[in-house]
Amino acid sequence: MSLVELIAQADERGLAVSGLACLDRCVPLLGGDDETLRPLWASLAEDAADDDWTQRLEQTRGKLDGAAGGAADGDAVALAHRMLTTAPAERSAPALREWAHACSVAALRIHRILDGADPAEDATDTVDAPREGRTEGMSPLVAAELRRQITVLEVLAGHGPAGLRRALEVSTEGRRVLVAALSRRSRRDG
Repeated sequence: MSLVELIAQADERGLAVSGLACLDRCVPLLGGDDETLRPLWASLAEDAADDDWTQRLEQTRGKLDGAAGGAADGDAVALAHRMLTTAPAERSAPALREWAHACSVAALRIHRILDGADPAEDATDTVDAPREGRTEGMSPLVAAELRRQITVLEVLAGHGPAGLRRALEVSTEGRRVLVAALSRRSRRDG
C-alpha cells in the first residue's frame, strides 16, 4: 500500500503520530534533540485531552523558536520549521490528515536536499511519485525516509496505541540518520 493510501486510511492517532514522527526525525535542523518532542509523544501515549496536546505543542514551539539550528541548509531548516508551526492545536482528523501529508512531503524534501538535490529544482513530482508507490530512481537517503514513514503508519494500523513505542524507535533511528547526513554535509562543505 502506498504512503498516500496509508495516510488516507489512518485514524486520528495514526495521523498525529505520522506528522509528529516526521517532525521528530527532522528536529535536529531546529536545534532540538532526542528529548525535545517527548512531551508530545507522551500526550499521544497517554491519550491526553486536546488541551494537553495544545499546551505541550506551544511549549515545544517556544523551546525550538529559541534554539539555534545548525549550519544546515536554510531550505531544509525552513521546511522543518514549517512542520512545527503548522502542527494543529486541535487534534481533529481533518486537520491532522492535512498536517500528516504536509509533514510527509516536507521530510522527503529535506532528505532530498541533504542528499545534494538542488532546492530550487521543482521537487513536487520527485516526492509525490514515491509517496504514491513509484520509487524508481530514489536516492538511498530519501528511500530510507519513505520506508520509515510507511513503517510508522503500518505499525499504528496493526497495533494501535501499542505501536507508539515502535513508531518512536523508528523516529529515533531516522533522527540519527539525519544527524549523520548533516555531519557529512558539513564536513563536505567545510
